[in-house]
Amino acid sequence: MHQPRQFLIILFIILSSHTSLAMAEKPTQPNIIFIYADDHAQHAISAYGSKINKTPNIDALASQGMRFTQSFVANSICGPARATILTGLHSHSNGKVNNFNQLKKDLPTYTKILQKAGYQSIVVGKWHIKSNPDGFDYWDIVGNGSYYNMNFRSNLGKNKTPGYTTEVITEKTLDWIKNKRDKNKPFVAWVSHTAAHRSWFPSQKYLTKYDDVKIAEPDTLFDDYSGRTQGMRNTQMRVSRDLFPAYDLKLPVTGKGILDGGATNKMSSMNSNERANWDKAYGPKNKAFLNAKLTGKALVQWKYQRYIKDYLRCVTAVDDSVGRITQFLKDNNLEENTIVIYSADQGFFLGDHGWYDKRWMYEPALRTPLIVKWPGVTKPGSINDNLVQNIDMAPTFIDAAIGKTEAGMQGKSIKPLLEGKTPSGWREAIYYHYQESGKSRTQHNVAKHYGIRTNRYKLIYIYEHNDWEMYDLKTDPDEMHNLYQDSSKANLITKLKIQLKSLRGQYGDKTGKDMP
Repeated sequence: MHQPRQFLIILFIILSSHTSLAMAEKPTQPNIIFIYADDHAQHAISAYGSKINKTPNIDALASQGMRFTQSFVANSICGPARATILTGLHSHSNGKVNNFNQLKKDLPTYTKILQKAGYQSIVVGKWHIKSNPDGFDYWDIVGNGSYYNMNFRSNLGKNKTPGYTTEVITEKTLDWIKNKRDKNKPFVAWVSHTAAHRSWFPSQKYLTKYDDVKIAEPDTLFDDYSGRTQGMRNTQMRVSRDLFPAYDLKLPVTGKGILDGGATNKMSSMNSNERANWDKAYGPKNKAFLNAKLTGKALVQWKYQRYIKDYLRCVTAVDDSVGRITQFLKDNNLEENTIVIYSADQGFFLGDHGWYDKRWMYEPALRTPLIVKWPGVTKPGSINDNLVQNIDMAPTFIDAAIGKTEAGMQGKSIKPLLEGKTPSGWREAIYYHYQESGKSRTQHNVAKHYGIRTNRYKLIYIYEHNDWEMYDLKTDPDEMHNLYQDSSKANLITKLKIQLKSLRGQYGDKTGKDMP
């Protein structure tokens, strides 16, 4: 009579044992996926109120997590931004102040620290740091601003991978997570897209997206820079005159094909079928443009439409990548234990002030998207208005993974903010320093400058020309009115200068020219 009962007890013990083993094998520390776009401006994301496009997958991520409204970079340029992500340090401290010099050796990075804590780490996609990735179990990187059939380089060797690079980067990441990692360890994956970097080559499936749509022009497209400084007037990134005909506008320059023109042809690496699709999509549009013989304001407007549509087509593929990754996590039972972060290396001028590109401390380039989904920690659909910066990413990754931060990093962990708390003494201002300058058109002649941004005000010292600019972002969000010479602002400017000097001291920045 007691045998069935004894059998059930034994079966329960066996099942409980197996369940305990399974639970023990499952990593208790969260996985981290950092999806990092290139040049993706906040105002090209509908969750941030974009008037020019829709990003349904990024929006869905925001609805499931926290969206930061005051997220900024410390240096709005590609290589330095990535060095800052790795080290949690401003550019002057990590050594990579521009795209040409080296990251300092032997600095602590979030990947090295997490590796020691038992994490597996990978980076796939754009790297843009001269040295090979260090502190990664697996890396597979590609060059800058490339979109089709690109040559990847990994710690396992070189591999030319057919396909559209945004899609390839996504697939390589997911293949590693599904098939190559040790499933008994947590992982941190950096998905580093090349899109939407210049020269904006869309996916084949989006070649005609927006063809029948007129994208709204920014209010400042025809900014004449009155009242601003020499540095702004000298900048070589105007939509009106500085976009390259073939490289940027996809116009034929030899008559042999839509993509002829040296750099563009080299960058695209399209196969014959892809090339034919491009000619089919762009040929009629280019013919109509050439026949129209536009001049003056109408020509600038046409250039803006051509540029912004190609840019947004590239953004669409990045949004697809976010959807592909989040669906993969659901399908593979990883969603509940994985933090997903979406951000970009900097913002971008989408015709604002008549410009494309980045670099300046003005809002379109200074701002970067930051959206974090952390199941069980971040409140779905929450919004945070605290000042955060890309120096905060490395400390946050470390804190989220192992519950502590690295003492030598200059950023702060935003983990408390993700938990719905604001620590006392949270920063009241951010510090910015750009110091890559050159006369070539690829460097855009952006003057070296640094500055401070508070919740309301911005003070910029353009030390290359010994000029100052000051803006009230509450009354002048487009930064059209330089208040530096306004006598009624003298006391405020003095206070901002004191704060700026204090931040330079706090971060130990002795580079550039001292404030007069």
